Amino acid sequence: MSDQFGFIDIILLAMFAGFIILRLRNILGRRTGHQGTPTSRYFPRGMEVLKDIENNEAIKQGNVDEAAKKQFLKGANLAYEQIITYFAAGDKKSLKGLLGKKLFTDFSAVIDERKEKELNYETTFIGIKSSKILEFKKIENIYKVSVNFVSEIITCVRDKNNKIIEGNPDTIKTVSDNWKFSKNMWSSDPTWYLVETSNK
Repeated sequence: MSDQFGFIDIILLAMFAGFIILRLRNILGRRTGHQGTPTSRYFPRGMEVLKDIENNEAIKQGNVDEAAKKQFLKGANLAYEQIITYFAAGDKKSLKGLLGKKLFTDFSAVIDERKEKELNYETTFIGIKSSKILEFKKIENIYKVSVNFVSEIITCVRDKNNKIIEGNPDTIKTVSDNWKFSKNMWSSDPTWYLVETSNK
């Protein structure tokens, strides 16, 4: 009798362990080759909150509640700073994990061009003054979110002789950018990629 109960206990423990593993997998997501550096993982995980409410009727109308917006913007703010910093440093490897294919090609071309001209971009990111979601779209399985960022940045460009040809290393300027992030909700990749930028 005791052997029988022991066998049942083992089965129950195995089922419980399997349940815990599945829950952790759903909560933490899966690591993929597109997630970039460890710090960039906070970006997709912070923005993945929209996946949990994708069947909400308000979402279908393009509306997102304030709690979801706040959580989404935490990840978007981090991504904004990282992308600006990586781009200034010419770090294509890190950028690849955060940009859509077309935008990555465009960014890479600019990085290659300034390297060829021996230009040095100096960027100091001061901080984000504000960020807000402008638009949320769901087209079949593709989600797109437009975000306006207002930030403070110090930037200048120097030539090969260290002469400043653009910007001012002693001046903080306010920058307004509209960025569009996209995610395929049918993909196991949790990353929201930056697919479009403008300063309008």
